[in-house]
Amino acid sequence: MVNCPDFEEEKCSSLKKAPYVCNSCKQVRSCTLAKQFYDAKEAHKTYEETRSDSRKGIDITPEELDRLDAILSPLIKQGQSIHQICMNNAAEIMVDERTIYNYIDAGILSAGNIDLPRKVRYKKRKSKKVVRVDKKCHIGRTYEDFEAFMKGHPDFNVVEMDSVEGTRDSTKVLLTVFFRNCSLMLAYLREANTAKSVTEAVNHLYEILGREQFCEMFQVILADRGSEFTDPLAIEFDEDGRRRTYVFYCDPQRPDQKGSIEVTHEFIRRIVPKKTSFAFLTQDKVNLMMSHINSYTRKKLNNRSAHQLFSFFYGADTASKLNLEAVPANEIILKPELLK
Repeated sequence: MVNCPDFEEEKCSSLKKAPYVCNSCKQVRSCTLAKQFYDAKEAHKTYEETRSDSRKGIDITPEELDRLDAILSPLIKQGQSIHQICMNNAAEIMVDERTIYNYIDAGILSAGNIDLPRKVRYKKRKSKKVVRVDKKCHIGRTYEDFEAFMKGHPDFNVVEMDSVEGTRDSTKVLLTVFFRNCSLMLAYLREANTAKSVTEAVNHLYEILGREQFCEMFQVILADRGSEFTDPLAIEFDEDGRRRTYVFYCDPQRPDQKGSIEVTHEFIRRIVPKKTSFAFLTQDKVNLMMSHINSYTRKKLNNRSAHQLFSFFYGADTASKLNLEAVPANEIILKPELLK
């Protein structure tokens, strides 16, 4: 359904009965009342997006997930099999064995595959089912909602988030955090690309920066629709239930909507090219890499580095808290040799 640009509250009486559109109305050209039209292409696009989202993942609330985790994880870590746990706790669990394995694979339980003696002997499958903590998480947080929100809050700082993966032989993955106002990027090494690991990284930043500074720096977060970002409430609110940021999502297949972080990933790929395993990475090596990247002078920053601008906006002390160091211009290395 597409409203005309001059849409007003007063509608034509024909809109109060089927088909509720003005496409076939004979007076459409001369009518001065509010109009709305049916666009088949737009309607089909909306239908496909809705269908795609409805078929992804699972529908489980954080509260229900915590309840299941409290029952399952302790027993798994005691050495019990999933079948044994389900047989003896069916009334409390109320989900099947396959679902529990999916939760473990997705890393949203405290127990992991390493706690399953037989599972760790199996060769990892190439394809893995995507498990979403909340498949309705995008409602009210679309890119259109983001644009509308920013019109009302034009001075809010926007932070883009994304993930950078290595080869399949390692589950390690980077969470990248890009500040639009100064083009500085942070990166945090995670053991798995899960929603839980993203929340842990955000909580870490919240702890070291403090509430006041975090809320100033992370007023809005823009992410893609990857499964690792499907627990927005855990990112938006701290453990005391206080709001600390707002989370929005890009449209599907639209990386250009957060193009700045995608471009800056090119610097990471100079040091750890595609098809490079992340197994050798440590957080110290990641910090070193980001210090060199952020110290690099860029023409678009008026021949300044992202580190210089960040320190100007937030202070050198904040940069130090985030393990950011300024590297002299002639000592910057943006090749794999940096981490060897």
